[in-house]
Amino acid sequence: MAIASAELEASFNNATVVAFESRMAAETAALIERFGGVPLVAPAMREVPLDDNPAAFAFAAKLLADEFDIVIFLTGVGVRELFRLIETRYSRSDLVAAMRRAVIVARGPKPAAALRALGVEPAIAIAEPSTWREIVAALDQSGSLMGKQIAVQEYGASNRDLTAALEARDALVTAVPVYRWTLPLDRAPLRAAIDAIAAGRADAIFFTSSAQATNLVRIAEADGLAERLRRGLDSTFIGSIGPVCSEQLRTLDIHIDLEPAHPKLGHLVKEMAAAYARRHPRHPLTISSAKFVDSAAVSDIADHPFLRACRRERAAYTPIWLMRQAGRYMPEYRRVRDQHSFLEMCRTPELAAEVTVTAVERLNVDAAIIFADILLPLLPMGVGLRYEAGDGPTIERPLRTMGDLGRLPPVDAAESLSFVGESIRLVKRALPKTPLIGFAGAPFTLASYLIEGGGSRQYQTTKTLAYNEPETWARLMALLARITVDYLKMQIAAGADVVQLFDSWVGSLGPDDYRRLVLPYMQTIIREIRPLAPVIHFGTITGNLLELMRDAGGDVIGLDWRVELGEAWARLGYNVAVQGNLDPVALFAEPAEIRRRARTILDQAAGRPGHIFNLGHGILPETPVDHVLALVDAVHEFSAR
Repeated sequence: MAIASAELEASFNNATVVAFESRMAAETAALIERFGGVPLVAPAMREVPLDDNPAAFAFAAKLLADEFDIVIFLTGVGVRELFRLIETRYSRSDLVAAMRRAVIVARGPKPAAALRALGVEPAIAIAEPSTWREIVAALDQSGSLMGKQIAVQEYGASNRDLTAALEARDALVTAVPVYRWTLPLDRAPLRAAIDAIAAGRADAIFFTSSAQATNLVRIAEADGLAERLRRGLDSTFIGSIGPVCSEQLRTLDIHIDLEPAHPKLGHLVKEMAAAYARRHPRHPLTISSAKFVDSAAVSDIADHPFLRACRRERAAYTPIWLMRQAGRYMPEYRRVRDQHSFLEMCRTPELAAEVTVTAVERLNVDAAIIFADILLPLLPMGVGLRYEAGDGPTIERPLRTMGDLGRLPPVDAAESLSFVGESIRLVKRALPKTPLIGFAGAPFTLASYLIEGGGSRQYQTTKTLAYNEPETWARLMALLARITVDYLKMQIAAGADVVQLFDSWVGSLGPDDYRRLVLPYMQTIIREIRPLAPVIHFGTITGNLLELMRDAGGDVIGLDWRVELGEAWARLGYNVAVQGNLDPVALFAEPAEIRRRARTILDQAAGRPGHIFNLGHGILPETPVDHVLALVDAVHEFSAR
């Protein structure tokens, strides 16, 4: 069972942990040992300063002549090495004075600290996760870049994405290389690490730079071990220091199990140890809030096919659960609903637990999902959320301005929505051996309801606010992201084994809007939640957004029925699991046709580990229960291994 990180001992439990640090090799080994691991630290790269570097001296000359409008520093090492070199020809005081006349940009705290040590205060400090996207976004907010002369201190290799984005804005970009990345002089430790991974002797691996991954694969290919290395990596728990490193790992088709909340070595090792302990407990785990769960049940559930699929591990069969599996199509649900309002059912733990458990027992599905609603976090905001029969949810006081946002009261999701946590505890008591899914609405969908005041077709009001009031949009999305994190953490602490983020309306966006308006907030949420429980990321009409949804970092990507599962999974890469994706209307077909369609989707998954069968959206109210049972039976029958 997933539990809050504060209640979990962060320990590798004597597992062999491979790292590729060079400058901080000793510190890395000590951290691994501190968290109960056996370190295997193999330097995979070295940084070589470019002492013969005419580009650096050309930069200094142009800087002193005030020809640069903006100078971007990407690393602390780069700042120090650049000044070490150009100070051999120019005085530091003149260089510092010239830098103070330009707009200085520091990517993260390390270059900022190095600049301050020189007496230069950055005008723009890039916040985490400090990728090229945050740099460009910050510069966009500062004004037009057309015709601006921009110098970029490079590190190891050129950042083509950053350069392309700046040039697309008609800026004139000058690259300033400072050092290059190359292979270590002594490659024996790296080869020993490759042998250990290929032989299955590595339990966990983490990368702290993109060059480490590149060089690892490069040496394995040169030694003819690429395929064995790949198989070893596929079965190993892998961590990445942050988004830049993660992008390269995905390019190399290396899966990522964890990215820390903050891109720092200490955070990475600690969060990996906590996540590893949860996946590979030394003893069965129990928690006080769920003491009714016996240790045997806790031990069994970790190996449940549904949880194995979330981890992309092979299972005895393909697990299946269904969105809205507790709903109006079931007579048992209707009997409860006839006596209580929808909101009353959500707020009464005994009622929510009853319909949740009934659906699992009636359908023989492989996971329960707690009965709740994605809009519940809007209740404590005081915006007048109402559920109208036949019309869906409405907001009496929509949010349209910064002033409206400022009037929202502080929200403590764990306290104000504690009834959801109590519902989860009751379900775990009744179903100790069945994985339980908690869930939340994603920030874009919640924001759309808040702004539109209810359902919408074009999302015109939402998009107009995002386009014309970017500061209001950013503050609203950051607020909703924070509430969502707190809400999901409460559900996990109560006993949820997995959580799903529903972004029901995000399909209204194009890729560029998603990248700018949604992706950073989804990444923030998932980075905080993934160390605690697997995350399923689901949206509808998202065929054009799948790669971006993958980049948000979830363990499982939910697919609606508008995409072909096999093709979509190939687009995503097989280092993520997928969920889906039968058309809900197909359940109105005869059972023989339902079975045929189920087999087709299973064939598209091709038996790969990491497929969870589901519908492409929720069960429709008029669906025959017998047809749902036929689907569940077919999936179990056809996928049994």
